[in-house]
Parts: sequence; C-alpha cells; structure tokens
Amino acid sequence: MKLKRGHPVLNNGIAKFWRMNQSYQSLIMVLFVLGGCLAKVCAQKNVSALSVPEQTMNAVYQEVKTPYKYGLVMVPPSNDKKMDCPSIFKKGNRWYMVYIIFDGRGYETWLATSKDLLHWDNKGRLMAFSDSADWDANQKAGYVALETIKWGGSYKWQTYQGKYWMSYFGGNSTGYEKGLLSISMAWSKQDPGKVHEWNTLGHPVLMSTDKDVRWWENHTQYKSTVIWDKKLHTGYPFIMYYNANGDSLSKTRGAERIGMAVSKDMTHWIRYKKDPVLDHFQGITGDPVIQKIGNVYVMFYFGAFWKTKGGAFNRFACSYDLIHWTDWTGEDLIAPSEPYDNMFAHKSFVIKHKGVVYHFYCAVNKSDQRGIAVATSKDLGKSTLQFVSPPVKKLKKK
Repeated sequence: MKLKRGHPVLNNGIAKFWRMNQSYQSLIMVLFVLGGCLAKVCAQKNVSALSVPEQTMNAVYQEVKTPYKYGLVMVPPSNDKKMDCPSIFKKGNRWYMVYIIFDGRGYETWLATSKDLLHWDNKGRLMAFSDSADWDANQKAGYVALETIKWGGSYKWQTYQGKYWMSYFGGNSTGYEKGLLSISMAWSKQDPGKVHEWNTLGHPVLMSTDKDVRWWENHTQYKSTVIWDKKLHTGYPFIMYYNANGDSLSKTRGAERIGMAVSKDMTHWIRYKKDPVLDHFQGITGDPVIQKIGNVYVMFYFGAFWKTKGGAFNRFACSYDLIHWTDWTGEDLIAPSEPYDNMFAHKSFVIKHKGVVYHFYCAVNKSDQRGIAVATSKDLGKSTLQFVSPPVKKLKKK
C-alpha cells in the first residue's frame, strides 16, 4: 500500500520515530555545534600559527634598526626637480640605484652608481617621457623587479627569460601623480648598469578600471615591488606587492593600502585575495619592499597621516608565507628629525652589507625639496651634501 503525505498511519509513524530518537537527535545537534566550534578554533590556531611572535618581531627590529642618519646622498640639481623611491642593486664590484625624478611634467626613471653606498654619481635616464599619445607618455616611475631578497646577500638583479625586469606605474596626464595611474612592466636584455632606454609592454597590466578591481584600489595604483618566490607560497612564482587607493572612504580618494597580485610569466597578472594584506584604515600604507632574514620575510613600508605626530615615517611587517603579515607596533625605523627630512622621511630600501645596515629613503624638507638620504646601523659620519638653497624672496617696495 502506498501512503500519501498526511495519511494518519504515516503521521503516527513519524511521531513515534521522533519520540524514540530524540536523544540521538540531541546528540547529533551537540556534535554539530561542537564540530563548528572545533573548526573555528582550528582556523584561529592556523591564523595564530602564521602570525610572527612578538619575540621574533623584536629580534627583527634589533637587526634592521638604523639609528645613525648619515644624511643626503643624492639631491636634485635644481629646486624644480624632486628625487624619489630608491631601488638598490649590485653588479660586479659596484652598487647601482634606480630612482625617479619628478620635474613638473611627471616621473622619469633614472640610474646612479656608487662604490661605497654613500657617494653616488648620476648616470642618466632609463625610462623617459614619450612625445606621443601613449598611455604612459608623461609618467614612467620604475622599480627593480626580481632582485634577490636574501638579507646580507648578493643583491643581484636576476633575469627571467633572458630579460631584466622593472615594474612601473605610468600615465599620460601631466603633474604630480595626476590622472589615471596604472601598473605595467618594462624589460631589457642589456646590462642594467648601463644607461639605455628600456622596453615596455605597451599597455598596463593592472588598472583601477579593470572589471576585477578590488574595493580598495578602484582609484589609483602606485609603487610596486616584484619578487621571485621559488617556494610558490601562492602557487605562482612571481608576486607583486603594491599600494593603491580607492573611493571607499571619501568622494575623492580613500586610504592607500598594500595588496598583492601574482603571475606565471611576468606579463599577465592576477589579483590575489579580496582584501589588502596591510591596512591602517586611514592615511597611507605604501611602497613595500621585501627582504628575507632567516625564515622570516620582512616588508619595509612607509606610513603617513595615521599617527598623531603626522608626517611620513618608515616601518615594517613580517611574514612566514608572504601572504599573512604581522605588523610591527614599536618605534619607527625612520622618522622626520633633521632639516633635510623634517617633513617626510619615507619610502624605504633597506640592505645589509659587510655587517652594516643601510636604510635608503626619500627625505623631504619643509620647502618640499626631495632627495635620497641614508641612515645606517653604525656611525659612518655625516654627509656634506645639501639641498640647493631655495631662492630668497625679495620684498616688494611699498
């Protein structure tokens, strides 16, 4: 006999089964709740296991701190130019600095060289303005990509597919970081220590107008750093960290945050994770640079306008897997304190050579002059280099 829904025999059977199995059902419910709690605890333990403990963070701080400000090592030739964003690499017995200059029109990428990391000579341009309708005609701000990141190592600029690579942000609007700024890649097969014009892909690889753009980067992309992760923590060999801002906090622009993208070939990039990896929810968190100290990855970055003191300052965060980062909560690595950096002391590039830590950074004074300065872990003396004195304003006669 086939019983239909609502039949009294069927209903009585269900009721009887329910009464007989209430204890089992209660047990099942308890196990279900306990299972959920256990999963939550495991997830919390997993996150905790990926956090860098305070003792290790303190040890990293003691290793990388540079209390001695040597001073300016590169200054622009005139007050209408601003130097910014040093990237340091080594080739042979010489050191090289890739940096950018803003001259009123936009950014160009330049090269300097040194024998001792303290005295630098400008060599010339690597990426120049183009007189065309190119998407990056008026902005080409480049940064060394795929440099070895071992602390105290060779600081060699590695090649991939026989090419040296730079990541850069570009745009075709004139002015200081104006218009739509996007990230792309440049490459060269020539000696990176020689001045020559680099090749570009001819198009951006990450834009704030992309369909998959995330909530925190839908306004502008800025500085990037690309490392070669041969352990494939993300499943990809190449990881890009970059800062960007979105329209999430105001009608014009929100806070700048640091996020990730990944690639298998250096030319096609995929956004990684929905949220940024480092975020202070206001002001700027930007310009990440990665070093590896032992089994800990260290991200040097700068903060601005999210501390009561204001200004811009350099800090760091640490990670075991390049994905989850523990932020340092102690003293700044570099902060404004001298006449040449009394407005901003920011945008790190930190290396260790022959037992000395060199912390290169962009120094900005209250006249808005920008140059490259360095602080060290040992007292190496003082630089005699100074900014060009600003012109004296003549008082108008009444």
